[in-house]
Amino acid sequence: MKVFNTLNRAANYAGQRLAARQQRQFITRHATELFHTPVGDARYKVALYFADEMVNAYQIRQWYEPMKRLAEFLPVVVITRRPDSALALREECPLPVHYAPTIEDVERLVDSQDLRLVFYVNQNIRNFQMMRFNEPNHVFISHGESEKAYMWSNQLKAYDYVFSAGQAARDRLELHLRNYDAQERTRLIGRPQIDVSYLAPYSLNPSLPTVLYAPTWEGDRPSMNYGSVVSHGEQLVDALIKDGGFNLIFRPHPRSGMNSAAYGQMVEKIRHKLAAANATSSARLLFDDTAHWGWQWAESDLCITDISAVAYDFLATGKPMFVTKPVSKEATVTDSPALAKVPSLSADASHDAASLIRAALAEENASFREVVDYYFGDVTAGASMHRFITESLKLVVGEVQTQQLPIKKAA
Repeated sequence: MKVFNTLNRAANYAGQRLAARQQRQFITRHATELFHTPVGDARYKVALYFADEMVNAYQIRQWYEPMKRLAEFLPVVVITRRPDSALALREECPLPVHYAPTIEDVERLVDSQDLRLVFYVNQNIRNFQMMRFNEPNHVFISHGESEKAYMWSNQLKAYDYVFSAGQAARDRLELHLRNYDAQERTRLIGRPQIDVSYLAPYSLNPSLPTVLYAPTWEGDRPSMNYGSVVSHGEQLVDALIKDGGFNLIFRPHPRSGMNSAAYGQMVEKIRHKLAAANATSSARLLFDDTAHWGWQWAESDLCITDISAVAYDFLATGKPMFVTKPVSKEATVTDSPALAKVPSLSADASHDAASLIRAALAEENASFREVVDYYFGDVTAGASMHRFITESLKLVVGEVQTQQLPIKKAA
């Protein structure tokens, strides 16, 4: 068996190497714009760095629109290191994409451009190949606010600044990181993604309330085992299907099943349940695997999610929600104002989801505003995007008076 597994891994590796070589050849012959380096005033000043494979593209996609807004003032480029990601981003990304497979290619890009600010959406080990350059400001923007241990990783010390959503994130870093001046090293920008209008790809039954169930994945270590698909998912979905009084958008995390076959199998089981029930239901029962995250907030009246960035994205809407209670005793669960004031949903209570949801939709939760302020600051229309652009411009062109925006746009 060991010999078979070794041969299988070797074959997969050889296949990946062959595919990568073919992709590099295609880029060299047919996608040379991926090597483009503008000159003069059009030189890139801001980069969004993504060294990962496309299975993690959800992390960069949510920053497309804020970066497009920033590109109205400064030239912005996406830097990618993998040929498959370069070709995929070339098709979907609204920003210029530059393919830099080797560190020499990264050096040539840095030498030819005027990069003053580089953003990072994750903790890929290849981030450090970019961070060796001293000139740009290196800023971690993450791919969402949450209470996961990831959000106070000691790796954050490597960046010049962290763009955090609000005071809660700053306090979290103060609490968990030693020898770190969170006041000096963080900039509070809210959640600029909530200031973007997204077109919904589906129609829903407008006479029924819509529930978004957006669980996270199973995690890659016991402390990150927050996913609820196996513990809550099936009985929750069954309850809502049986009730018939709710549209349901089921959006599992893109990495679901990566480390647990049972988790991935349950996602597929729920997919089939929804498809079968949707054929005869007056409610709209959707399995959502669309690329973009954001339209679901506007379409949903209530959200059920796990300890994850989804909880904090939806929190900013001020709409009611439940956060599932992890069944794993090893999952790291910290005390937080959000988790204390947002209703939790245990696995045992999932079968009663319909009545719990109706009650939540009928009542006012005054504590939500206080929690939203603590986690995001001002979430009035346009406020977060304005803070993101302002703080970015400060790191590129110096202190900016907000009343002077917009400044000179990029060519």
